[in-house]
Amino acid sequence: MAYSPQYEAYPRSSAATTAVFDAGLRAYMLRVYNWMASGLLLTGVVAYGIANTPLINAFYPLVQTPFGFAHHPTMLAMIAMFAPLAFVLVLSLGVNRLSTTAAQALFWVFCAAMGASLTNIFLIYTSESIVRVFFITAATFAATSLYGYATKTDLTKIGSFLIMGLFGIIIASLVNLFVQSSALQFALSIIGVLVFTGLTAYDTQRIKSDYQQFAYAEGFGGAAKRSVYDALSLYLNFINLFMLLLQLMGNRNNN
Repeated sequence: MAYSPQYEAYPRSSAATTAVFDAGLRAYMLRVYNWMASGLLLTGVVAYGIANTPLINAFYPLVQTPFGFAHHPTMLAMIAMFAPLAFVLVLSLGVNRLSTTAAQALFWVFCAAMGASLTNIFLIYTSESIVRVFFITAATFAATSLYGYATKTDLTKIGSFLIMGLFGIIIASLVNLFVQSSALQFALSIIGVLVFTGLTAYDTQRIKSDYQQFAYAEGFGGAAKRSVYDALSLYLNFINLFMLLLQLMGNRNNN
């Protein structure tokens, strides 16, 4: 899901030259993408490490059922599933109170917790399909984010519509927990891919626009902390897009 912290706005300095501003913007966006890519790497390492070591038994041990042996989540797995949401809330509520170091540390812990929560994808889907879908997601994300960065079209109205669509997906997903409709789940996956693809472009443009407002007033310290929150927005879009595409395109394990 998209994450958009609010900051107090400041006017852009009139003394700054266009060349200096453009160089600063490129450096800032690179910092955001580096944070996001590093977070994704940590998430993948944690998920793969748990799934392919004895640690998997602490999360999803094999349990005998009337239909044979199957992996069942433990309490630790349930905690891991909801832990990322708790970290997002902490980062959101503490955006103006957390120091840069604290925000960065929480980001790393959040990415590790997300990795633990995604461990079960290695039990559900084949490794080959996970890798394939990851690269499809990366290509889709890169193209959409580049569009959001380069386009002159104002995506604000589209962003508001997409956020409403996101809330609709969340509500419909909760309903589907009870009705267990495969057709509804398929439709939600398709709609979700469109929503998070659009949010990637919207968030990229928003980050660029925010930099134009805050860059000269906040200085390096403010930009360093803000880059973590902006990376979190893009990270969440990537993870959700990946999971939705995996549901649509992933090959399931036979066991």
